[in-house]
Amino acid sequence: MEVAEKVAFLLDFLDETYGDSACSLIYQKPLELLIATILSAQSTDANVNKVTEKLFVKYPALEDY
Repeated sequence: MEVAEKVAFLLDFLDETYGDSACSLIYQKPLELLIATILSAQSTDANVNKVTEKLFVKYPALEDY
């Protein structure tokens, strides 16, 4: 099986397995999703959403971090 076939197989498998899943993190821009994802490794998504509500207002840009 060539690389392109392996990739297609994997993408099909992931779509069948997780196709209906959705992200429960609340974000408006890619930077916010990145930060929320990092935080969610150490906490629940619900707690991350509580914290990031104020965090993203106080630190809206990459330079702010």
